[in-house]
Amino acid sequence: MSLLAVLPAPRQHAAPQAPAPVSTAITVQGSKQAPPYPRRKGFAPRRQEDFNDGGAYPELPLLQYPLDMGRADEQKGNKTLAVSVDINGNANYDAILRQGARANKIIHTGHQALVPKVDLLESKNLERPDEEEIEKTAKDTMEALNRRVTSKLAVQNPSTLPEQPGAATYIKYTPSQQGPQYASGAKQRIIKLQDMPVDPLEPPKFRHTKVPRGTGSPPVPVMHSPPRPVTAEDHANWKIPPCISNWKNAKGYTIPLDKRLAADGRGLQEQTISDKFASLSEALQVAESKAREATEMRKQVALEMARRQKLAKDEQLRKLALQARLERGGPLAAAAAAA
Repeated sequence: MSLLAVLPAPRQHAAPQAPAPVSTAITVQGSKQAPPYPRRKGFAPRRQEDFNDGGAYPELPLLQYPLDMGRADEQKGNKTLAVSVDINGNANYDAILRQGARANKIIHTGHQALVPKVDLLESKNLERPDEEEIEKTAKDTMEALNRRVTSKLAVQNPSTLPEQPGAATYIKYTPSQQGPQYASGAKQRIIKLQDMPVDPLEPPKFRHTKVPRGTGSPPVPVMHSPPRPVTAEDHANWKIPPCISNWKNAKGYTIPLDKRLAADGRGLQEQTISDKFASLSEALQVAESKAREATEMRKQVALEMARRQKLAKDEQLRKLALQARLERGGPLAAAAAAA
């Protein structure tokens, strides 16, 4: 007697299912196997199937990325941004400059940044606030100052100490494993969490590095004229001679005199002679001629005075000789002298 004869007949019969259509396409599943070890010359693994869930082939001098390890992320290289418009409907290119920057960074990208804000100088924008607004602002300021002072006083008051960060915390939970063999049959457990006290004199365990400060907002751009090609004259003007010292020559080079003078900058200075040098030389020449004339005049005067003194002395000697002759000769000699 079989088992099927003992079992009762089924009460519900399942509806017959239509057979699935057989596809005429033939699917061939297979994996590309790598050639054996000594015959891998010319084999270039590019797909993941070529590695057969294994690592790279060290005998092949190619870039290999098994399981995509080491491959650059394609999404990181995608720098395409969505086109955005401003309030006027024009294309807004600020997203290109704001990519990777701070959210509050001010970037001037339009012509409006160069236009003076004349609208801000209107009378309605320069109106003083009314009494209600002044009273509201004063009230908010006073409340902020009171909160600041209250917090400062609360820290200094010993009766209201702030909560210490190392206070114990109790956690109560029900474990999933219940039974007398677990935790002596306890159905619930309480865990006490408390931070370990930190020794203030203990040296630091980690090295803290300061993050460099980010760049600030760039200034308003300045419009410049388009670049022009450099002419030969401009190139010659911008040609700066090398720096040559007049005291040190560590390499012992033989420096020509023209290069040394060019480095000194003497050729770049324009030598101008003042007109006062000519006036000075002319004044010296006139003074010399005047001095020569005065010297010659003094010489002539001295000669004339010497001649006159000589004539006066000769006349005096003549008179003395005549008087002596008269005294010696008598009346006859005096008469002859008178004749």
